[in-house]
Amino acid sequence: MIVAVIDIGKTNAKVALVDLATLSEIALRRMTNAPVRGAPYPHHDVEALWTFILDSLADLNRERRIDAISITTHGATGALVDAAGELVLPVLDYEFDGPEQLAADYDAVRPPFAETGTPRLPVGLNLGAQFFWQQRRFPAEFARATAMLMYPQYWALRLTGIPANEVTSLGCHTDLWNPWTSAYSSLVDRMGWRRLMAPVRPAKDRLGPILPAIAQRTGLNPQTPVFCGLHDSNASLLPHLLSDQPPFSVVSTGTWVVSMAVGGRKVELDPARDTLVNVNALGDPVPSARFMGGREFSLLTDGQPQEWIDDDVAAALARQVLFLPSTQHGSGPFPHRDARWINAEDLSPGQRFATISFYLALMTSTCLELIGGDGPTTVEGPFARNPLFVRMLAAATERPVIVSETSTGTSIGAALLATDGAPAMSRGERTDPPTDPAWGDYAKAWQLAVQT
Repeated sequence: MIVAVIDIGKTNAKVALVDLATLSEIALRRMTNAPVRGAPYPHHDVEALWTFILDSLADLNRERRIDAISITTHGATGALVDAAGELVLPVLDYEFDGPEQLAADYDAVRPPFAETGTPRLPVGLNLGAQFFWQQRRFPAEFARATAMLMYPQYWALRLTGIPANEVTSLGCHTDLWNPWTSAYSSLVDRMGWRRLMAPVRPAKDRLGPILPAIAQRTGLNPQTPVFCGLHDSNASLLPHLLSDQPPFSVVSTGTWVVSMAVGGRKVELDPARDTLVNVNALGDPVPSARFMGGREFSLLTDGQPQEWIDDDVAAALARQVLFLPSTQHGSGPFPHRDARWINAEDLSPGQRFATISFYLALMTSTCLELIGGDGPTTVEGPFARNPLFVRMLAAATERPVIVSETSTGTSIGAALLATDGAPAMSRGERTDPPTDPAWGDYAKAWQLAVQT
């Protein structure tokens, strides 16, 4: 079976073809995903994305016949639609700080961390805060809404005409879901939103075939099924839930680096350090932590390709050149610290890149420690292609790291919604903790520095 996966990330949008027989991506289309900065507030350019999706489906279907469609997107995003399925307000960009104008009012009604596993996050990172702000600022438009949809299910609605919601997105630091009771949180009833909540469906549910207009536009079979879809980090986790034995951890990398621990050590999560409870595709709570690692990498490297040699790595380790958090304030395990360099005089470009890679690995190691990560760690996404990140992560955690063989684990996980069987996962390359003590000494020096 060939599954087309619509994968809307915060930085890039993709449509990938996944061959379920080999669990491999066989084709990919990509576009940059940039928010619209115009009125009434910064928002996602859903019409540009829609055109990209339809063009990609048509193009890819000419290469290989598409048998099914699945969807995965970033979190902290939702849509308000009317009875015709049209947006009543633009889909708000979660980096917009407008919701903070009503922070005190929202804090008075949001549930505690103990109920939702959701920390209080800045800007629009709590989806409940977005809806609260939209209702207060645009009451007439909000009153026309007949459904609140999570972002994957907004795209499913456009493809099928069927409204639905799903737990991995509802449980992604929204304040809307109680992961322990598998039910809506007290906020939903307190705000009178339950009537707007579309039916909750499992991620693997077939919502229906594509609409006739979609079939005509793309050339797909009119009976092509569309699956409900799920949150992107949970898409990365799903193959491992189905095939790996706990304890293990999965690190999904992209704009956000999201660490998830399955069967790990019991720890008390600290909401002040951006730990949270996600809900996986099977409906179970998953201790998680994250920081904006992909964004930090882009800022620190200025988006330029980086080159390094072994001498650069040896020099950065020997000098213990350190970069300390954080470039992105307000999230991550050190949300209020100011970034700084140590021992960074006369760095070569290669030494600087090595240090940045080590920093990202050590931030990830901190996240894993905060959530009780244990067993091997699988790294998905762009950081899996950085051997310096992988090796330092193994050194800092003192556990093996497995590099995912796919360019994006989200596509494989989302495609698995179209099958009932457990995947025959091929394991990626394994990196054990380095025997050279310089790596472990470097990790300890960084960990000491962030404590002072």
